Amino acid sequence: MNVKWIADQTGVREPVVSKVISLLHDGATIPFIARYRKEMTGSLDEVKIAAIKQQLEKLNKLEKRKASILDVIKDQNQLTPALKEKIEACYDPDLLEDIYLPYKKSRKTKADIAKAQGLEPLARLITAQRSDDLQQQAKRYLSADVKTTEDALEGARHIIASWINENQKTREHIRQMYQRHSRVESSVIKKKKEEAGKYRDYFDFSEAATRIPSHRLLAILRAEQEGLLRVKISIDQDRAREKLSRYYLKSRGDCATQIDIALKDALKRLLLPSLENETRKALKEKADQEAIQIFSKNLRQLLLAPPLGRYPVLAIDPGFRTGCKVVVLDEFGGYLKHQTIYPHPPQMKTREAADIIQKLIDQYKIQHIAIGNGTAGRESLQFLKDIDSSCELYMVNEDGASIYSASAIAREEFPDLDITIRGAISIGRRLMDPLSELVKIDAKSIGVGQYQHDVNQSLLQTDLDMTVSSCVNAVGINVNSASQHLLQYVSGLGPTLAKNIVTYRADIGGFKNRKQLLQVPRMGAKAYEQAAGFLRVKAGDNPLDDTGIHPERYDTVSKIMAERKININEPNIQVKLTEIKLSEYTTEDMGQETLQDIMQELAKPGLDPRGEAEVVEFSDQIRSIEDVAVGMKLTGIVNNVTKFGAFVDLGIKESGLIHVSQMADRFISDPSTVLSLNQTVTATVIEVDVARKRISLSLKS
Repeated sequence: MNVKWIADQTGVREPVVSKVISLLHDGATIPFIARYRKEMTGSLDEVKIAAIKQQLEKLNKLEKRKASILDVIKDQNQLTPALKEKIEACYDPDLLEDIYLPYKKSRKTKADIAKAQGLEPLARLITAQRSDDLQQQAKRYLSADVKTTEDALEGARHIIASWINENQKTREHIRQMYQRHSRVESSVIKKKKEEAGKYRDYFDFSEAATRIPSHRLLAILRAEQEGLLRVKISIDQDRAREKLSRYYLKSRGDCATQIDIALKDALKRLLLPSLENETRKALKEKADQEAIQIFSKNLRQLLLAPPLGRYPVLAIDPGFRTGCKVVVLDEFGGYLKHQTIYPHPPQMKTREAADIIQKLIDQYKIQHIAIGNGTAGRESLQFLKDIDSSCELYMVNEDGASIYSASAIAREEFPDLDITIRGAISIGRRLMDPLSELVKIDAKSIGVGQYQHDVNQSLLQTDLDMTVSSCVNAVGINVNSASQHLLQYVSGLGPTLAKNIVTYRADIGGFKNRKQLLQVPRMGAKAYEQAAGFLRVKAGDNPLDDTGIHPERYDTVSKIMAERKININEPNIQVKLTEIKLSEYTTEDMGQETLQDIMQELAKPGLDPRGEAEVVEFSDQIRSIEDVAVGMKLTGIVNNVTKFGAFVDLGIKESGLIHVSQMADRFISDPSTVLSLNQTVTATVIEVDVARKRISLSLKS
């Protein structure tokens, strides 16, 4: 195991990398290591631990590739000690493939045919660049397959071209040109010009590959995939040829002429296509990584949005022709009742709808109303404002609600309810606890990223799953109320154990303490160790079970509290905790980092770290994009952050865009450093394009 290589890739010290790898091999999860093994890792966060794990997986994959290559070359009886050492010492995947290229089994090439015709000695003669009479030398290689001297020279050139292509220094020279000086170029396919209208910025486009932002590259590649643009990654071919000529041409005779022809052929037919594809792949991977990071960051902010908490909620899935679906949920999110109202065109049964809403508010003592932000959302918000009830009104992002409504999870939860009613229930539950509800939906369906359908779907799924798991464990989960779908993301669990917990919970009537988790079928010591600290038991036998303190530290906590005469429920506990000298309680395996975490948990046991949901008042000036005018100052909620800007829900159908250049009076390179999902902003309208449904906003002074 090359720990130094992983340390170099991640910027983490070798001893720490070794400890993280050891923990991972021992079955520890990333959230567990970050939260409960800080002394071992120097308080590495989840991002750094995940990076070590990712590089470890890359290294394992690279080692398997090396083993495979060594086996192939060994079978060819061409594996020398020097070559073996070179392969084993290589940690660059591209360079490894360069080393392997001459031994790679592939379809028969022009060079292979020429070698079979006995022309390899002629190729070596030419590359030596010492022959004065090449035509005469070429005649010696004529045969039934090689009828003329030109045929012989052509075959020799194919062999030379393959040698040039397989030369590691040659490939590295051209690779560096692609990495440092290539350009992404695109042009419209003339027959598709009208169809490609939304990509018109890229009809005749060129930008340095080192500077092109991820969203632009992904847009261009999408257009290429749709058959609308031609795309290539180009370098200065004259410069490339000149560079290689200086390396290969050592004379000016006939041999040099043949090498020069072979050089052009190698560049055009072999080197440029191969290294362009390699560069394209690298650029795509980099753009994917950037887009995935943006998606994950947005998803984290969405999942960790403040919950309303335990209150009865009236939820509305708005609509025009089909009406608004209204549901009532109890304080635990349980379904109570549903009705359909028609306050909007074409029915316009406004009075009847108002009476129904008021009766539901009075009957179920409703104080909070959740309204989906999709079609008719703004109109429904205004309708509820006009009723003038004392309820607080919340616009809820309904992205993915329809996905949930039609899912197996929804059918299992509400087999007798219509799909539209399930959607309204999801909207209400999102207000009560966004995390608990959103984990039921495929994260890719939530729509808080950029070009998520264009990136590597396997990498995206892995990263989003890790983000969901991180959020679930950061919050801490009530083991007596969490759904199976939520529990499966808890460190150390998974679908089977989550299901077993729910079944066992029903059998015993709820958990009284964390120790009971050990009685759950298939809950072994390792799974318990990984999960226990992230599961909460509310109002149980032990107050510590409602904190993030791990059971392995209960003895230490009991000792501290007994010596300091502290009761976890006393009102002035924070004052007493600040008087404790942590150095008096440190041990070999428990340092001040863990003790500080324990003190924070004791100071606020059972506190939800997400805060509380807030009501946002949209501007009453506008009800549609036609009402928006340049110069208006509008309040909205950030509902998506991308690399090029942030989209803002203004309470109407169309979101406004704050371009990165309009976010501040200073230069901003990353919008996420200024704005985050669900953040409330007041922005100035700087442009309105009604035809294209676009609103441009600015935060500049």
